[in-house]
Amino acid sequence: MHIRMTLLLLLAAVCFDSSPLIAQNGSGMDWQTYIDSKSEELYENVVEWRRHFHQYPELSNREFETATMVAEHLRSLGIEVETEVAHTGVVGVLRGGKPGPVVGLRADMDALPVKERVDIPFASQAVGEYMGNEVPVMHACGHDTHIAILMGVAEMLAAQKEELPGTVKFIFQPAEEGTPPGEEGGAEMMVEEGVLTNPDVDAVFGLHIYSQSPVGTITYRSGSIMAASNRFSIDVMGAQTHGSQPWGGVDPIVASAQIINNLQSVVSRQTELTKEAAVITVGIIDAGVRNNIIPETAYMEGTIRTLDTEMQEKLFEQMHRTVEYTAKSFGAEAKLTIYDGYPITYNDPDLTARMAPTLKRVAGPENAIVINAITGAEDFSFFQKEVPGLYFFIGGMPAGMNPEDAAPHHTPDFYIEEEGMKTGLRAMANLTIDYMMEN
Repeated sequence: MHIRMTLLLLLAAVCFDSSPLIAQNGSGMDWQTYIDSKSEELYENVVEWRRHFHQYPELSNREFETATMVAEHLRSLGIEVETEVAHTGVVGVLRGGKPGPVVGLRADMDALPVKERVDIPFASQAVGEYMGNEVPVMHACGHDTHIAILMGVAEMLAAQKEELPGTVKFIFQPAEEGTPPGEEGGAEMMVEEGVLTNPDVDAVFGLHIYSQSPVGTITYRSGSIMAASNRFSIDVMGAQTHGSQPWGGVDPIVASAQIINNLQSVVSRQTELTKEAAVITVGIIDAGVRNNIIPETAYMEGTIRTLDTEMQEKLFEQMHRTVEYTAKSFGAEAKLTIYDGYPITYNDPDLTARMAPTLKRVAGPENAIVINAITGAEDFSFFQKEVPGLYFFIGGMPAGMNPEDAAPHHTPDFYIEEEGMKTGLRAMANLTIDYMMEN
């Protein structure tokens, strides 16, 4: 009995050890050494791809040329390719020569309506159309690096197809930044169209480069890592009157101002912030046509960010009550509408615990850092609702730079140090192999 127990404990130690044994299969393939050397070999190509995508960015649901280049690359590697998934998405299936699980790897492809100010030779001069207006277009969130990294991982693993112990689905996703008004797309639509089936994905991994953490670092968190995001709108109905006689009507602008203030008290006074963070932001307010007319209506629009489903439900209830009764206290009426958005980006705790040794091995224990949750949102969450998923960040800030001096994402000065893509290559490839070997 004692001998059997000892053998079981030794087997468990081998399965969950972070040593190179985990990345070898029955044929003696040393995957770690291969991934490290192949990452260096492919790096110049990855940089070239990234610079091309950066110079020629495309907006959400308009990633036509990007998708064509990705599909051609995957086909050249002998990977099965499906195009026009969720409009412009590309899915590649690499079936390994050995039996094993199915791993999904995701990269988002869309850019933003932002005018680039960064002085680099491959700066974007592209323009596109958004909501009927001609706008500048820039990869101001790093999705160009995500595409290039996943193309590199695809080439790396395809070169050892016969040794691969499982199947990989390469998911190149459009419209992560949100679809144009009136359109569908993104991860939610890919899931609806069956991207996680045939073959069925067992686990999915995604990364995001981050401009304010140093190159070589990986940051992650078990459980909720990014917030749910919900857009809301408020219509306030008053009674129009002359600006010199406000008592002759009901001022929807003053009522709106108090609604905005009271919505902040929903977070600061009615939400259990020691549990998780929450944010309510009003980003649009529109009312009136002339300085001396109190208008009949006012309109507001904003965003809600939550990191806990129960808190989210309570916050919605509190918002409805606050909006309704604040308006009534002014003699006005108000209608709050909360729209479906992105769910919480939730890293499966078991999967995260199992793969944390891989992240630590890739970046080094001191550079694989557990972080607090982020109130930004990600539609990678739609994949995680269906199968266990792990989402993490890789550093893209030049070494030695103060994070306060690094331009944030979604800004004209957003900049990524390309060396950070090496960490992304090694992380995605090692997560894939380690997961396959464990299963």
